[in-house]
Amino acid sequence: MSENARRVISVIVVNEASVLSRVTDLFSGRGYNITSLTVAPIPESKYSRLTIVTSGSVRVMEQITKQLHKLIPVLRVYEHADMVEKEMAMVKFPITENLSDINTLCEAYNGKIVNVGDNIVIAMVSDEPKRIDNFLCVIKRYNPKEIVRSGAVALER
Repeated sequence: MSENARRVISVIVVNEASVLSRVTDLFSGRGYNITSLTVAPIPESKYSRLTIVTSGSVRVMEQITKQLHKLIPVLRVYEHADMVEKEMAMVKFPITENLSDINTLCEAYNGKIVNVGDNIVIAMVSDEPKRIDNFLCVIKRYNPKEIVRSGAVALER
């Protein structure tokens, strides 16, 4: 892994007010960038999982991890090594585009058309981040009107 490689960190926190702010303040206060941040409650618990995508050296990641452990509501911090990682993207297309081609592309990226309106079609895909990048490049020929992309979610194998 290169010195400033992309890193995925999961942080398990108590689900309470201001926790997210404290975590992001830790990153911004030290000049570290967050590329992606996804937060969701852990079902049937009082905890939430933050999935943070950032970049930095091993030393920087160790510093971040140590600082995160010092925050009171943080229960566990770990950097993913062997993981399954996914992102989601939703794309709005004009209804005049070739819906069959769009649907076929979506299926190749674990997706489908999820909504059809009078003037628009909304498609959704869910795949690995690099494949989402590729999908978003490929669909440019269909004149997307709007693109929304989620942050990463990851689980250790």
